[in-house]
Amino acid sequence: MAAEALPARRLAWGGIVGEAAAAAGVALALALPLIGFRTVETNAALGIETRFGWVAATVAAVFVGRLLLALLRSLHLHRKSVTRPTSPQPSPPPGAERERPVEREGEVGGRRFRAFSPTWIGALGIAFAVALPFLPFSSRYLVDLATTVVIYVMLGWGLNVVVGLAGLLDLGYVAFYAVGAYSFALLAQRFGLSFWQGLPMAGLLAAAFGLALGFPVLRLRGDYLAIVTLGFGEIVRLVLLNWVPVTNGPAGIADVPRPSFFGLPFERHAPPGGTTFAEFFHVPFNPGQRIVFLYYVILALALLTNAVTLRLRRLPIGRAWEALREDEIACRALGINPTLVKLSAFSIGAMLGGFAGAFFATRQGFISPESFTFIESATILAIVVLGGMGSQLGVVLAAVVLVCLPEFGRAFAEFRMLLFGAAMVAIMVWRPRGLVARRAPSLRLAGRDGAR
Repeated sequence: MAAEALPARRLAWGGIVGEAAAAAGVALALALPLIGFRTVETNAALGIETRFGWVAATVAAVFVGRLLLALLRSLHLHRKSVTRPTSPQPSPPPGAERERPVEREGEVGGRRFRAFSPTWIGALGIAFAVALPFLPFSSRYLVDLATTVVIYVMLGWGLNVVVGLAGLLDLGYVAFYAVGAYSFALLAQRFGLSFWQGLPMAGLLAAAFGLALGFPVLRLRGDYLAIVTLGFGEIVRLVLLNWVPVTNGPAGIADVPRPSFFGLPFERHAPPGGTTFAEFFHVPFNPGQRIVFLYYVILALALLTNAVTLRLRRLPIGRAWEALREDEIACRALGINPTLVKLSAFSIGAMLGGFAGAFFATRQGFISPESFTFIESATILAIVVLGGMGSQLGVVLAAVVLVCLPEFGRAFAEFRMLLFGAAMVAIMVWRPRGLVARRAPSLRLAGRDGAR
């Protein structure tokens, strides 16, 4: 279709500046009581310190940011109004030779391709994650931070089964995280099980709790389901807090055993009749060896979780999850049992959360109910939503952003959560469907040439 040039229109500078000024006024009203005043203690007396410079900087930043956003939006609308389509060209007469379409950049033989496909991005990300402890800029702090990121990636992938694939809003996912952690800690202390022996049992116990949650909520949807799962998460936390003879209550459980490398502990001195990791491989003892080993353990668990989740998506149960997410009534019409589908989603998602909880317990060496509050569920759900519902790669990117941003904001100790909230708002404004909104289809239909 051809395009006819139109006379250029002037930008509405008055409206743009007015919109930015209104946003700055709102920022001033919010920043003045929150940032402008701070209580300080001087000479055993409580006083008030003013910080109007911070308020002015905040208002100026909001004004400039809103001005740029309004300007970009106005330029986009102005650019769209410069050209308009004209009447379509007449079709060629029958029998006339059609002009062969010119292949554009990004097309080969009429088929589009992407230079940066999710497969290549995932492969590069895995290679970087494997080599991270040995890179020149690596440090113990960086490896420990990467371990935390991978824990949240694994939790995000587990919740992605429930929320992203099955479409069941779960606000109490931290309950399965806690069940896995406490199950392993109690099994290790009461029965002397090692990490590798207690890991599958912790996952199975968490899956059993997932089934226990799934039965009462079979007929609930949307907000009602979210409220029930939120209550379930709080019930589990309160039970851990008050069942003192078993969970030790607020004092938590200490001395959770660490994982070993095929029976070789990462200690300075070997137990009687045993050998340490450093002695077996004839290397100097370094406390960082255990940190690196724990990082590779959670990385292997996360990659296994990803492989299982991707495989499940291609199986009939995975297709049933996505069908349930789209339309439950149509699922019943097709003969799919929503009860079994919901229970399978809850149990598998809970099992993956239990695995992550068991690793969290062995990594920390100490667990308490304070580690499994609602804020953990909110963070995991934010990772799934901001990453893109059902997107595995998006969960990774969102976990990196949401875990690393508060760490990098430690220099602004008083404004860490403000920066965290601003970053989340910015992501939802620019990418409302998530960082990676596109998902690979679970099933591709055969084309005319038989290619899939």
